[in-house]
Amino acid sequence: MKFSIIVVCLNPGEKLQQTLTNILGQTYTDFEIVIKDGGSKDGSPELVKENFKDERICIYEERDRSIYNAMNQAVGYAKGEFVIFMNCGDLFYSKDVLAKAAKQIDAHPHPENLVLYGDTYGEKNDVMIAAPPAITGFTCYRNIPCHQACIYAAGLCKAKPFTENYKIRADYDHFLWCYYVSKADMVYLNFPVASYEGGGYSESKENRKRDKEEHRQITSSYMSKGELLRYRGIMLLTLAPLRSFMAESKVFAGVYHWLKDRLYRK
Repeated sequence: MKFSIIVVCLNPGEKLQQTLTNILGQTYTDFEIVIKDGGSKDGSPELVKENFKDERICIYEERDRSIYNAMNQAVGYAKGEFVIFMNCGDLFYSKDVLAKAAKQIDAHPHPENLVLYGDTYGEKNDVMIAAPPAITGFTCYRNIPCHQACIYAAGLCKAKPFTENYKIRADYDHFLWCYYVSKADMVYLNFPVASYEGGGYSESKENRKRDKEEHRQITSSYMSKGELLRYRGIMLLTLAPLRSFMAESKVFAGVYHWLKDRLYRK
């Protein structure tokens, strides 16, 4: 099996069915959907069983401690060569995402140590968020691709489970591990992979402080003091707080991401 698409949920409502309908619309069909439900009380697993008669859908109902614990559990069930994490409400951007990704995988000499990533459509601000065309230490520090737009060789997820002490950035920690420790080949797909709903747990105001602290801890684990000092200097000189404000603003986000895309293309 080529892909395991992991969807973790807890009382997701209609969003789970929306995501499943989108996934099942892919033109490439060699995949499974691993639904890891943490004990929903809203009847979501039952509705899936009633409304979706597709043998590629596998539902595992098991208590978990957190979203990253649920994702680790789901990886243990995954049978595919590659793993994709989709949250309830998130969608593939087009019907041929998996088909195009599979071509890249089949052409790669060492797919067992491969991470594919692409652009992301941000629904909240109606913008296309361009991913960096190459992953470097600095892009790891400031701008890794959206998690829903990354496709991991399954072995990378099984060798390095998500660190559950991190409540917001365990996926960021895993991406940096792939780059710095596993030396994974990071391949840019040059097309949008996911449509990201936004407005999740990590984006709430009360979690911004924890987000920054986890970023500090994770980068310190993989980057030298000199590297960190250099990157912080670049962020200061390039007015990072202003750029972050523009990227998240409904007024300026479109222009900001358009300009960023043009710079990446160069």
